[in-house]
Amino acid sequence: MKHVLLAASVAVAICALPACKRNADDTAATPAAAQPEAIAATPAAAPAAAPAAAPAVDLEALARRVVTQSAGVTDGEAVLITGRPQDAELMEDLAVEVARVGGYPMIEYSSDRLSRRLFFDVPDKYDAREDALVGKLTEIFDVVISLGNGTSETLFEGADPKRMAARSKANEGIGQAMFKNGVRMVELGNNFYPTAARAERFGMSEEALAKMFWDGVSMDYTELQAKGEKIRAALASGSEVHVTNPNGTDLTFRIQGRKVGVSDGIISEEDRKQGGSALSVYLPAGDVFTTPVPGSAQGTLVDSGSSFRGKKIDRLSLAIADGKVTAMEGSGPGYADLKAAYDAMDDARKNELSFFNLGINPNIKLGAGSTAGSWMPAGAVTVGTGSNAWAGGDNYSNAGQTVFLPGSTVTLDGKPIVENGELKLQ
Repeated sequence: MKHVLLAASVAVAICALPACKRNADDTAATPAAAQPEAIAATPAAAPAAAPAAAPAVDLEALARRVVTQSAGVTDGEAVLITGRPQDAELMEDLAVEVARVGGYPMIEYSSDRLSRRLFFDVPDKYDAREDALVGKLTEIFDVVISLGNGTSETLFEGADPKRMAARSKANEGIGQAMFKNGVRMVELGNNFYPTAARAERFGMSEEALAKMFWDGVSMDYTELQAKGEKIRAALASGSEVHVTNPNGTDLTFRIQGRKVGVSDGIISEEDRKQGGSALSVYLPAGDVFTTPVPGSAQGTLVDSGSSFRGKKIDRLSLAIADGKVTAMEGSGPGYADLKAAYDAMDDARKNELSFFNLGINPNIKLGAGSTAGSWMPAGAVTVGTGSNAWAGGDNYSNAGQTVFLPGSTVTLDGKPIVENGELKLQ
């Protein structure tokens, strides 16, 4: 049985919440509050199209693996599937696979036009109101499968930062409700969905990025699962982390006693028992993450490869003392807009040094000319502030910074686990 969801702004209000999803937007330094989306009603004859630049993908096999292996959908479960028109065929294949195991699929698709209109053309008097419909739906859905395939970096150019902050803050409780209700999340995208802009930043052609992306999404994750567990155990037994990077980053923090999670592409039975952040996976998968001991972080965090709404940020420097950002400096065309969006969030939690992420996937590689970073490549380092519920923390803030640090060196209790971007833990 195949259902079609006819409500607007449902899946995005769920899937874009920092509580359920890390900041995996095109712009590494984009505050989570500046990432609204929207969902359109699915017409009966939505135009089917293959994924962008992915002519050789076996979509039916991919859908089967995502539904049965990654999400672990079972008989009787309700599953929301979201994406954009260019992935209609994959969304339909996902729905069929859900139905084949006895589940109940619902499809929504979004569009840039509707996303923009639902922000700019809706009165601001509704900005601070929680989406009551989505709140109810968190009690209905067992699984959400979303395709993070947005293609526009300038969709919300000119948006009032205060309005964005108000909308984001209003729905913070929905993310907490999803954790409480045990909703499982599978995202296909992970800041790696092939677009021309991403390909340029990653130093490769769009065709090469598309092949790496779809090969990564389609891989069997059982081997990666075993590798992730070994690295998880190593981090869980450690205490002090020291991150340095040629861009000026020099940061220390403690992780002893903190929960360590793995995005290995599979929501296992053990993950279901743990609940919370263990119920989310991001495809292509391949990273291990944890949260610092509150108040332990000291040093400087520098981002030299980010942008904001398509505008380059040459350098973003955060001074960290006693676990919190105490000063922010930056330069480049996008910095002023970024700072305005960040300042608009009246939430002190945005300043907490909140997560540490280590990439472990050897099959995901960025080009030699890459000016940006990503979550999954083996040896990739990502550090962030603000929201960290996705990483097992208790910070549900809808603002923060995600800083990719390619080429970093990391020591754990004085022993190198990453050297110049090369993963030493195996």
